[in-house]
Amino acid sequence: QVRFVESGGGSVQPGGSLRLSCTAPRNTFTLYGAGWYRQIPGKDRELVAGITASRDATYADSVKGRFTISRDSTTNTAHLQMNNLTPDDTAVYFCNRFPTPSLYWGQGAQVTVSS
Repeated sequence: QVRFVESGGGSVQPGGSLRLSCTAPRNTFTLYGAGWYRQIPGKDRELVAGITASRDATYADSVKGRFTISRDSTTNTAHLQMNNLTPDDTAVYFCNRFPTPSLYWGQGAQVTVSS
């Protein structure tokens, strides 16, 4: 059972920034890639950004130019730098493998953007 632990969520005003972090068991992201997903209550979970094992990055159109995904093989972590946040970015953010998530999801990190 793969365990993902997200951190770094919080509340910010529009235009603000947050950096999310995720830890996973050893070599998870190196072997399977890392993705950040988000979910709004009542809606399906959606991909925000993903980076493959070969470090090819993909972004949802809504976050291109504002969010940056990265992963660190030495610490088995993945990060999502989020800049110029808008209220539409309010959601619970999860990390998992990318492009094929595992069946096991962490608790996620709440991100709230409001004035």
